[in-house]
Amino acid sequence: MSTAPEAKKDDAKAAKPVQAAKTPKADAKAPKAAKADAKAVTNAPEAAAPKAAKAARKTAVKKAPAKTGGDVAAAKRPAHAESRLAQVLVAPIVSEKATMAAEKHNQILFKVLRDATKPEIKAAVELMFKVTVDSVQTVQHKGKTKRFGKSIGRRDHVKKAYVCLAEGQELNFSGEGA
Repeated sequence: MSTAPEAKKDDAKAAKPVQAAKTPKADAKAPKAAKADAKAVTNAPEAAAPKAAKAARKTAVKKAPAKTGGDVAAAKRPAHAESRLAQVLVAPIVSEKATMAAEKHNQILFKVLRDATKPEIKAAVELMFKVTVDSVQTVQHKGKTKRFGKSIGRRDHVKKAYVCLAEGQELNFSGEGA
């Protein structure tokens, strides 16, 4: 029985010098040397060739839609599904603030889906109301926290879209002059 513990002690002694060979100072020097080698490689003249090739590929990708005869604007943004566009606009907002925005800036306010994007909102308004939209600004409103007796509730979050119509365009939600 006395031989087994001695063997373990010998193994432990042999393991300690191996661990002592690795010091934090030696490990700290290794990454600095690797970084210096990496800088030397990137500063080499061969490194300039891949950058030039990458730039050439970018310009080739930009010119590709024009060569095929397709519309460049249509190639940049995907077409929106009409079923999605029909759901994007939840309701028009008719309030005193919305009326002032309409009079001053020719803007219409809409309550929209929270995940709706500006291009989707623009396409939806143009599709539904047959008007030209100049720009769209969106606002995220967090719902207020309210108390109902002992319990605490929260109103829904709302996304509003300020849709700026082109000069001479207008929408009338009151039904007058339709």
